[in-house]
Amino acid sequence: MERGAIDVADLDGPFDLQATVESGQSYLWNRADGGTYEDLHAYGGDAWYETVIDPISGVTDERVPVRVRQEGGVRDGTLHWESSVDAVPLLEHLFRLDDDLDAILDATPDLPLLERAYDAYEGMRLTRDPVFPCLISFICSAQMRVARIHGMQRRLRETYGDAVALDGEEYRAFPTPEQLASRTEEELRDLSLGYRAPYVQRTAEMVASGEAHPQEAADLPYEEARESLTRFVGVGDKVADCVLLFSLGFLEAVPLDTWIRTTIEEYYPDCERGNYTDTSRAIRERFGGEFAGYAQTYVFYHLRAGGE
Repeated sequence: MERGAIDVADLDGPFDLQATVESGQSYLWNRADGGTYEDLHAYGGDAWYETVIDPISGVTDERVPVRVRQEGGVRDGTLHWESSVDAVPLLEHLFRLDDDLDAILDATPDLPLLERAYDAYEGMRLTRDPVFPCLISFICSAQMRVARIHGMQRRLRETYGDAVALDGEEYRAFPTPEQLASRTEEELRDLSLGYRAPYVQRTAEMVASGEAHPQEAADLPYEEARESLTRFVGVGDKVADCVLLFSLGFLEAVPLDTWIRTTIEEYYPDCERGNYTDTSRAIRERFGGEFAGYAQTYVFYHLRAGGE
């Protein structure tokens, strides 16, 4: 096993591990104390987080178990990690530690709501999860609280994922497309996936058979990429935008979930255009275009945790 540390002071801008991992972007990490998504306002904690990361092109060719925790502040703290490999490139990729966060947020508009959200969760970064687990996670997200979405993904890992060892401890990888495609709808319903079970099974089958792969969207212009992802069963525009934002690096994507639609209604009613595409364009422009997804994620988390 390898161990190491990353000094937050060496990054371009702040970083908060707990807010990044527990803000509704990623459902692939387990908090070692069992409290993942236990609190609406998750920020500044020092717990260990654990996962197994699937191969990511240009980052790792193998499945990698990794544990990470943060000590100290969002500008002068330390990220401690344990893994089967040097985890620094992996963590830089997953948590977008290569982003200049201060510059990104400075490039978004001076809107009071954004300023309040940035102040409340200083150091929260966007995630860059492996694309297939991200896709399945957000297919399961429809009409679900974040804690229940996380529970579904945990059960999928524990029931069908391969065991991966690290320092004598066993962790479960996310199931491969082949592993999920081979399950029946009834088996997936038994894991409390409900009506999402056939969507998960059919989407996994599409990827496993080579019929389509979500990674193909990465090379397309933004709105074409969103349309590409809607080929998968159970994927509408909102789920597609989540995958683009939290996995494929489309930082302009603004998923129109319940919280963002409420934001539009209460703060920016002129952005409501009567359909997803035009409303998405309008709120994306209001949030600054290029980095609108960062603004969206801060607003989503701030309002969901009770902010105003």
